[in-house]
Amino acid sequence: MVVQHRGNRRPGYLLAAGVFAVGMAGTTLPTPLYGLYQEEIGFSELIVTVVFAVYAVGVITALLLAGNQSDQVGRRPVILVALGLSAASDLCFLFQDGLPLLFAGRLLSGFSAGLLSGAATAAVLELAPPSRRTRAGFAATAANLGGVGCGPLIAGVLAQYAPEPLHLPFLVHLALVALACVPAWLLPETVAHPRRPRWNPQGMALPPEVRGVFPSAAIAAFAGFALLGLFTAVAPSFVAETLHVHDLALSGAVTFSAFLASTLGQSLTSRIGARRSLPVGCLTLVVGLLLVGASLLVEALALLLAGALIGGLGQGLAFRAGLTAVGEAAPSKHRGGAISAFFVIAYAGIALPVVGVGALTLALGLRNAGLVFTVVVTVLALCVGLYLLYRPPVPTATSERGE
Repeated sequence: MVVQHRGNRRPGYLLAAGVFAVGMAGTTLPTPLYGLYQEEIGFSELIVTVVFAVYAVGVITALLLAGNQSDQVGRRPVILVALGLSAASDLCFLFQDGLPLLFAGRLLSGFSAGLLSGAATAAVLELAPPSRRTRAGFAATAANLGGVGCGPLIAGVLAQYAPEPLHLPFLVHLALVALACVPAWLLPETVAHPRRPRWNPQGMALPPEVRGVFPSAAIAAFAGFALLGLFTAVAPSFVAETLHVHDLALSGAVTFSAFLASTLGQSLTSRIGARRSLPVGCLTLVVGLLLVGASLLVEALALLLAGALIGGLGQGLAFRAGLTAVGEAAPSKHRGGAISAFFVIAYAGIALPVVGVGALTLALGLRNAGLVFTVVVTVLALCVGLYLLYRPPVPTATSERGE
């Protein structure tokens, strides 16, 4: 059950979205820095993708084992724990002297993102009055992917133009996390009767109300997050090794552009409509993937940037439409768990294809591995888009009755 606060709650949901964005920004800070870590520590491109995959494993583990905790103990305590894990991740990177602390930092960052994804999304939606529910849905998804997109931009600019490139980005983020803890502590609690935590992992259990919309929405999210995973894990290596551009700020900006376009796509979802946004988003994603593949074939940075923008736009359309459909179909007492299950599939889309690219790099080289990736994900996105075009997701009858 959700507490129904009276009065103007807009500052509440905007503050929650700001906290969400700060927490998520820490998850991608290392993206433009992996080349520096390779020089300092010495490891292959496969290890880069494994380090990144450790993050995804942390996200999925947190979602599966604790994704429904905010439905029990409340949104605010889970958000505060997530911010604490984000700060611990920053400390691991500040004091790293080899791969063990890199792995630990990414794992903690994954735990933080997994807890935030369900709890903060639900908090943003629930703190908004009914008249602003659509805006709150945009605020939640924009905070999530907008925050993730800001991480590489901040780290890239600081690493390129400021001293201590492997330390300053994490010090800045640590300060932001400390500031974010204040509004997080002051957020109204939206769970009516919070109780002490009980160890009751939800796994992938879904309430029956969301089963009519969940499969297609989650598969579309998988394909979109696969593209984002490429840009957050190995795009800087593509820029440096395949396109021969050695500028950390530019590498971070290319990754940021995909997430910026995703935010724009999310803003258009309400105008297009959720039912149409899912197939349109998938088919737009296909165009972006084809441009990414073309950029690797002809070694053109402009095509890679165009692929990031168009692919991000498609990802944003499909992602917000899917998340909104799942969030609205789920009853309030299961909303955090249902959203968490949605993110499990999405983050699997980050981990599995990206690790595949890293493994293929050893045999085929980075350029050819990227081409194989684009072909596989393009086929997946095309199939999902065409399926959704002819068979849009329909909520179950029980979900129509509300909460």
